[in-house]
Parts: sequence; structure tokens; C-alpha cells
Amino acid sequence: MAPKYDKNWFVPPQGVRKAAERGLNNRKKYGRGGLSNKEAAEQGIGSGVQRAVNLKNGNNVSPQTIKRMVSFFARHEKNKNSRKPDGTPGAGKIAWDLWGGDAGKRWANSVNNKMKRADKK
Repeated sequence: MAPKYDKNWFVPPQGVRKAAERGLNNRKKYGRGGLSNKEAAEQGIGSGVQRAVNLKNGNNVSPQTIKRMVSFFARHEKNKNSRKPDGTPGAGKIAWDLWGGDAGKRWANSVNNKMKRADKK
């Protein structure tokens, strides 16, 4: 990690951890949302499930992961409240939570802005 970045920036806050855990629980319960490691590898991208496990466990994330999270949230915000006709969470809602939910979006954007300011110094 670049010395200009405070390592504490990259520790997922409690709200992010809880959303990721909710996403994992709902993915298991409903069988949808996010890509497994195998599915992601086949597409050559990162796994939402692995991201959720790391976030839930409070593992530090890298600056590159913060940037991926910012991109994910920008692309998928339109799906964050998706619901099935029976009222259960849709795949988009579950995927949103796997990446840390609304708390994850706020956190990733905040850290990304801190990194940009540090990069300018």
C-alpha cells in the first residue's frame, strides 16, 4: 500500500460488514445474486461472493479494490432495490449487499476521495 495512504482507511466499517453478511445470507437462502468464484473466473472478473466474505470478515481491502467498488456501485445502483414479485430480494439487491450495500458505496467513495487528495500532495 502506498505510504501516502492511511492503512485504517481500508478497514471495512461495521455497516459494510453487516450488509455483506446480509448479502451472503440472502444469496444462500434465495440462490441468486453475485457470482461465485467459479462463475467469476469463467468471466475473468472478481467474485462478488469472495468480496462479501472479505468485507464481512473485516479484511483490509486494497486501493484497487476500493476503485472496483466505486465502479461497481456506479454501474449497479439502478438494481439496488430489486425485488421479485413475491417481495423477496432480487439478484441486484443481493449483489448490492454483497459489495457492502449503501454503507459500502459511501465508504468506497469516501476512501476513493481521500486517495485522490493524497495523490495530489
